[in-house]
Amino acid sequence: MSHPHPELKSAPPLPEGGLRVVALGGLGEIGRNMTVFEHAGKLLIVDCGVLFPEETQPGVDVILPDFTSIRDRLDDIVAVVLTHGHEDHIGGVPYLLRERSDIPVVGSKLTLAFLEAKLKEHGIRPRTVRVREGDRRGFGPFDCEFVAVNHSIPDSLAVAIRTRAGMVLHTGDFKMDQFPLDDRITDLRAFARLGEEGVDLFLTDSTNAEVPGFTTSERELNPAIEQVMRTAPRRVIVSSFASHVHRIQQILDAAHQHGRKVAFVGRSMVRNMGIARDLGYLKVPSGLVVSTKELEKLPDHRITLVCTGSQGEPMAALSRMANRDHVIRIGKGDTVLLASSLIPGNENAIYRVINGLTRWGAHVVHKGNAKVHVSGHASAGELVYCYNIVKPRNVMPVHGEWRHLRANADLAIRTGVDPERVVIAEDGVVVDLVDGRASITGKVPAGNVYVDGMEVGGATEASLKDRLTLAEEGVVTVVAIVDADTGALAEPPDFLARGFVHDDTTFEPVVPVIEKALAGAAQEGVGDARQLEQLIARAVANWAFRTHRRKPLIIPVIIDA
Repeated sequence: MSHPHPELKSAPPLPEGGLRVVALGGLGEIGRNMTVFEHAGKLLIVDCGVLFPEETQPGVDVILPDFTSIRDRLDDIVAVVLTHGHEDHIGGVPYLLRERSDIPVVGSKLTLAFLEAKLKEHGIRPRTVRVREGDRRGFGPFDCEFVAVNHSIPDSLAVAIRTRAGMVLHTGDFKMDQFPLDDRITDLRAFARLGEEGVDLFLTDSTNAEVPGFTTSERELNPAIEQVMRTAPRRVIVSSFASHVHRIQQILDAAHQHGRKVAFVGRSMVRNMGIARDLGYLKVPSGLVVSTKELEKLPDHRITLVCTGSQGEPMAALSRMANRDHVIRIGKGDTVLLASSLIPGNENAIYRVINGLTRWGAHVVHKGNAKVHVSGHASAGELVYCYNIVKPRNVMPVHGEWRHLRANADLAIRTGVDPERVVIAEDGVVVDLVDGRASITGKVPAGNVYVDGMEVGGATEASLKDRLTLAEEGVVTVVAIVDADTGALAEPPDFLARGFVHDDTTFEPVVPVIEKALAGAAQEGVGDARQLEQLIARAVANWAFRTHRRKPLIIPVIIDA
């Protein structure tokens, strides 16, 4: 199994006739999926998503893939192929199109509809190419065939990319639900046919590679959802991803069956469900969906609200209801149904919301106490089936954290793929397919690009470190008036502290420390204001750590007397 090496150098030129694969996001993390394929001087991009920030990244809205390595080759990009309409696969497209607006964007009907709604907010009109399963399209030297796969959003596609260097099959995000709500199953016959032709490199979804067995069918949620609609004494408030059309379909059907009306709450939910309904992916019984205004006239036991916020996002409808900061007041007898997964890292936020809702008297039904969610990704049993059907020559696990990628690689090896031909790469690691063998040949820059308000790439690792320091340790500003001739303090310094526990006398002991530092500087003839500021900052920082075990951000200001 080839492993990435921290000592990798930048990649050499691609050998004639070879195919280069570089993931700029999605490896070693769940999110911002983006893979760049290079062949015969041209680039094909598959997916361009965003990653949502963690608590250690305050003030960041989303994290983008790093476009540095393709920025001087934007004109070589023949297309961006989108496998499906989730944010972690399409969220970065507006930022890529800002750099070159006429890149053809390829995807299925629903994927492009979700993308176009998003681009409208950015004021971008894309060049789109609509495809569906079974289509074959050429983009420069890449011949792409699209294959139906089942996932937690309709219209998802895998893509087979044929080049002179060989064929790549990229599953996108997928699972193998045998009884999907839209009867559109993952096309294993196509996988088998491509396997017969010969798949040289297989990129497979690793998200659930650690989970044994098979992912449960969506239909198995029906009893639990139906039970909530049947037994809830008052209102039912359902929270789900704004893209999970199948889950929301089940909720609409169950509400309809039990004589409830439904209203959508939250901008993204209203927008996406409108699109899904217009395009025929969401079948809404007539008269079922009403405005929130009309709901107010109905008795509680006939009300269902469908809102966003199943991940505990602070601004989403559900969190605001839990904090009593929303027009919808949760009360005794209300039932809240959390119909989605716990994304790793969001558990605390979600439990905070569950506790808040419970406190106001709601009964909260969630994945932990009822069968109300199934994953959108293939478990180990399904992945092994795929390896045995496709019989790939080389395998590169994608879409997952380290543990998922490793588990997926182990599955491939257990089905008989040569361990030397299973490549575990990280973001920015260059994998070349040459003469039928895939191997790691180098790396390209692939850092985190932070979107902070309107600013892309303005926030850096260093500024985030400052933000964390401000949040955890506080800030102390030292204003010192220094006599230009003697280099000594003209009067005692002023201290302004925020977020650093202090009273009027806290900083008295540090005055002699500053005086001593200035005296030392005067002896050595250091009179430059900047150097003196650094001296004072260091002296105060050392003192703060010694006496208070704290590392506040120190801002020294020197004024000449």
